[in-house]
Amino acid sequence: MQLADLDAVMAIAALVHAGFYERREVFAERLALYPQGCCIAREGSGTGQAVGYAFMHPALLGQPPALDSFLVELDPRADCLYLHDVALLPTARSAGLGRALMQQLSTLMEKDDLAHAALVAVHGSAPYWRSCGFEVLADAPPALHAKLRSYDEHALYMIKPA
Repeated sequence: MQLADLDAVMAIAALVHAGFYERREVFAERLALYPQGCCIAREGSGTGQAVGYAFMHPALLGQPPALDSFLVELDPRADCLYLHDVALLPTARSAGLGRALMQQLSTLMEKDDLAHAALVAVHGSAPYWRSCGFEVLADAPPALHAKLRSYDEHALYMIKPA
């Protein structure tokens, strides 16, 4: 992903994640802090129109950032790779991009020696993430439950071991 791709990211996010608005500057910060975890999917052989994106970055397990918040810096104590956001246009689904994302996630976890991946499942996506090996974090602390409610009442924090 390049900075010039953020217009497409914002357009895709507006379509796929209605009700979960994040500022362009939040995405730009993720790209600046951890560019290897920021991916753009394009039609065809990668030269066409953007059809999806993903943002990942190191974080602390059980402590996802609040929606539409800045990180300022990556936590040097990070012990998980947090899948901050992923969105695919309907026309891009069933094209194998989810499998490619999971491969990229595994590669980054290994490279950065992170024991887990984590995400917040919204829009009823938990069954998909379960099929990718994620499970709801058991015994989540009350502070995590409060943060999840800022997404929506059905948001789930899910983790996957390396």
